[in-house]
Amino acid sequence: MHIRIGTRSSRLAVWQAEYIQTLLRQDGVTSELVFIETKGDLVLDRSLSKIGSKGIFTQELEDQLRDGSIDIAVHSAKDLPSNLPSDLSIIAFTERERPNDVLVSRDKTLSLSSGQSFRIGTSSTRRVAMLKHFCPHLTTVDMRGNLQTRIRKLDEGQCDALLLAYAGVHRMGYDDLIVEHLPIHEFTPAVGQGSVAIEVATFSLDKEVSEILTRLINHEPTAACLRAERAFLARLEGGCSIPSFALAQWTDDQTISLTGGLVSLDGSQLLRETFTGVSNESPALGHALAEAILERGGDELLQTIREQL
Repeated sequence: MHIRIGTRSSRLAVWQAEYIQTLLRQDGVTSELVFIETKGDLVLDRSLSKIGSKGIFTQELEDQLRDGSIDIAVHSAKDLPSNLPSDLSIIAFTERERPNDVLVSRDKTLSLSSGQSFRIGTSSTRRVAMLKHFCPHLTTVDMRGNLQTRIRKLDEGQCDALLLAYAGVHRMGYDDLIVEHLPIHEFTPAVGQGSVAIEVATFSLDKEVSEILTRLINHEPTAACLRAERAFLARLEGGCSIPSFALAQWTDDQTISLTGGLVSLDGSQLLRETFTGVSNESPALGHALAEAILERGGDELLQTIREQL
């Protein structure tokens, strides 16, 4: 069996694709990487919320799944839209890395809790809104580009620190730049953060091949958690421009605890709930949590957010 793996060309994306290659080689499956540029990679002069399309880091890979140029597409799970087209599906999620956000800087004295005022670079609507809620004394600077580009901008003085996902920082070997790990009970991460997703075209991938890939790559506890998170996001009809958050945690063989919510763009309002349910009904758990958030005023908050973006 030989698999053509579609991936973006950033160092982190290549790390993810090569990790999938490692998993496949354990069962003798050979593979090759096919590098694909996405809209999100090319349009760097606007914030993610202003680009104005879903799937800005996935659409071009999905197009090549459809035309048969690649067999699977490798994505950061947090980049995937909450609702996929009917001809595409996710067959695997890798075991999740630690999901929290981290503060990255050359200045080891910086901390969100110090009360000190400094500039934080981020391209995430969620992170900006949460910083305004928990740390209104800090200034945010829009910071697009891959991880290496952002660190270069940090070194150039465009900001004093970066707010990033631990998973990417760790996988790229920048742990020495981490000055603070943010608590997940406050800075709850984005849906899917820390896991790698495998997407296929359902009409073209052989069932036996799909089953083999799932067996080699999928980590079921992580997959159950992400099904809950993605169901939450799908019910909100959210995307990368909506400051939503959700994290499901596997508590034992049968139970998942899911925390999720919304925060207003100016940080003045934050809605958060935690639901617990059985793992084999995780999508229903995510849907129920979203309904609770919407009933608490999330529907009006979402409307306001969309009007302001």
